[in-house]
Formats: sequence, C-alpha cells, structure tokens
Amino acid sequence: MTHLSILAEQWLSEDGNGKMKVDVQLRNLPGTEAAVGWAGSHTIVADRPEGKAGGLGLGFNGAQLLALALGGCFCNDLRYAAEELGVKLDNISVDVSLELGGEPLVVTTAHMLVDCTTLDSSDPTLVVESARSSCVVSNSLSVGVPVSISMAG
Repeated sequence: MTHLSILAEQWLSEDGNGKMKVDVQLRNLPGTEAAVGWAGSHTIVADRPEGKAGGLGLGFNGAQLLALALGGCFCNDLRYAAEELGVKLDNISVDVSLELGGEPLVVTTAHMLVDCTTLDSSDPTLVVESARSSCVVSNSLSVGVPVSISMAG
C-alpha cells in the first residue's frame, strides 16, 4: 500500500469529481482574538505575537504554521517512504527555514535541513529522495496553488 493510498484511506475524502480533498475548520477561541483550528480530533491554535493586532501569543503565526506544515508533511513522508522501501528509520530531524519578503509579505524561499538515521546504519538518501518526490506540501508550494476566498452566507 502506497503512502498516498494510506492518506486517502485515513484522512482524505473524495470531492465527487474523483479528486481527494481535506477539510479543516477554524473558529475564534472564545475570550481571545486567536483562532482554534481542527481536523478530526486534532487541534492547533493560530494567533499573533503578544501585543500585535490583539494577539496574545497563544499559538503559531501564519509563517510558522506554513513551516510546520512543510516540515511535518516531510517527516510523515519520510516514514511512509521508509515503510515502502522496507527501511527501518531510527531518528529523524527536520529543521525548516522560510525567508519572507515583499509587500504583501510572502515566502520567497523555503529550506529543509534533514537528518535521519536507519536502524541498520545504512544510507538513508533513497528514503529522503523518495519523501522529497512525494511530499504534498513541498510539491504544492513548488508549483504554486491557486487560493480562492469567498464569503459565507
């Protein structure tokens, strides 16, 4: 079973047009100006730094969330790739750096520093390359993603 089929089985739903989709929700966190987001039983808090636009520093800002999405997706794909290749990983470490610039502020470059070891001390390069080729977030960022915004109601 490929990691895409595992994703489809556990987290994605079909949109009726043969494509897979993910839905998350975010709502204001009562008593604050932060937002809590969830997908299934997992939650995360988004907020601004304390003193910035009503922020209380309760959660991650947008750039941090993007970096965490990139690194988290890659960590998962390292595990999927290792399983597909029959490699047992020991430790994994992924550090993500984003550079931002322009007006409006956008991410101009992203870099991941990956360190992983295998239980049998074999070279993990094939696992890293496999994860690189299948990482949904890095592949999506690399090609660009159209974003639409509409008003509810």
